[in-house]
Amino acid sequence: LRGKESDGDEEFVGQVCKELSIPIFIKRFETEAYAWENSLSTQMAARELRYAWFDELLTGHYYRYLATGHHFDDSMETILLNLTRGSSTDGLAGIPVKNGNVIRPLLFATKDQIEKYAMMKGIVWREDESNLTDDYQRNFIRHQIVPRLKELNPSLETTWQSGIEKIQGDLSLLHHAYVSWKKEFVVDEPERITMAKDAFGLFIQPASILWRFARTFGFNFEQSKEVIQSLHSQPGKRFFSATHLLVIDRDLLIITPHQHSWNEEIIEKGQTETILGPFRLRMETVTGAALGSELSEAILDAERLSFPLVWRKWKAGDSFHPLGMDHKKKLSDFFIDKKISVADKETITVIESDGKVAWVVGYRIDDRFKLTAKTTSMVRFTLSSALP
Repeated sequence: LRGKESDGDEEFVGQVCKELSIPIFIKRFETEAYAWENSLSTQMAARELRYAWFDELLTGHYYRYLATGHHFDDSMETILLNLTRGSSTDGLAGIPVKNGNVIRPLLFATKDQIEKYAMMKGIVWREDESNLTDDYQRNFIRHQIVPRLKELNPSLETTWQSGIEKIQGDLSLLHHAYVSWKKEFVVDEPERITMAKDAFGLFIQPASILWRFARTFGFNFEQSKEVIQSLHSQPGKRFFSATHLLVIDRDLLIITPHQHSWNEEIIEKGQTETILGPFRLRMETVTGAALGSELSEAILDAERLSFPLVWRKWKAGDSFHPLGMDHKKKLSDFFIDKKISVADKETITVIESDGKVAWVVGYRIDDRFKLTAKTTSMVRFTLSSALP
């Protein structure tokens, strides 16, 4: 990603390891390609690749811990970042000293303290060039926000350290209360998990309590809010995460795993049925079908489709030409226009033909795949539930 600068970092670390007789492991990634394929920022893609490789090293070499160089400034920046993202209290406790087999022994010290110690001991270090720009959110907070906060409070680090300790103490108390609540209201059965509807009656913000539990199964906060809103008015309503189904029953919330995965499905020419997550899709070639009025059905021009097709969840960056329009529109903007809830967006899928979205399943076909006077062969797609 950083060309010669990155090569210089590798050379510097290699020399230090050689002088100290420390084994060194080097890995190169196609980070930008991975980021594009997984709809991630470059930073998040690099982090995922990095830590996946660290796990391989730990397992392959029987190492017990991975020690990182995070310091207190990193923890402050993380809290500020989390605040801008609407984090829960968990995100306001800073970076943990230990998280599984990852340890961070330098969190007690600020960057300034570490640099002063290094200078005093004659320890040479190398600065990551990317830290000097404001191209990343963390750098913007580091260079623009923290200095302004220090104008308000010159002892910012000391004050924040005290605040973090208090929040961590509060979180410990919250955890114990949460465990007691879960024991009283949640039943973990072999094939399902149930939760009494009256489990939320005492709370001012019941959605946050549900989310604390349901996020384990892939449900987000917006879905949790919608569940609470539907709790006593819409029995039978279903919510989907990537791995689980949540159903509002008469007296209970019921969570069960999907029997089918959300991995993308490849549809070959002539194939008549496939399943993705909780959905079943049937395909048939027709020659004179009338256009259906159901949103769960789409009829496309067979000659404009390029097999194999791909059926997958929509992702950020997807776009299409909505039926009746001659210009491209991002799916995210289309969803806003249609006032589709965050919870519903979690389960929206698309049919893709040669890299083009042909159908936003259940919502709108792409204008480029519509039937015309020249259409001689059509494919009808019908969506239904794959759940029992």
